[in-house]
Amino acid sequence: MDRQAEGAARESQARRLLERAGLRFRAANARFRVGEIDLIMDDGEALVFVEVRYRDSERYGGALSSVTAGKQRRLIRAASAWLAAHPTLAQRPCRFDVVALGSNDPQWIRDAFRVDEAP
Repeated sequence: MDRQAEGAARESQARRLLERAGLRFRAANARFRVGEIDLIMDDGEALVFVEVRYRDSERYGGALSSVTAGKQRRLIRAASAWLAAHPTLAQRPCRFDVVALGSNDPQWIRDAFRVDEAP
């Protein structure tokens, strides 16, 4: 499977996990010059910007450790761009979640980082 197909399959896996937990799908692969958001979900009133990470090995720290400070900044900028494009949703509470997929069970980290805490 090529890298793009692998990414799509993993994002689909993460979406199913989140939908089973009660979140509602809003958008996928929102691309902007400043970055990309893998999934955008609704969790009650909250908009959830989801980063899906996959690593088939823990050798270099695994999926969770790949959400670096730089990646967090790009996600925050992409979320800001998405909200600017959807001004009617801009006043809703927002959070950033990470779904880490790998050789172990999927890990869903709610509120993985915050805008005011990002490096």
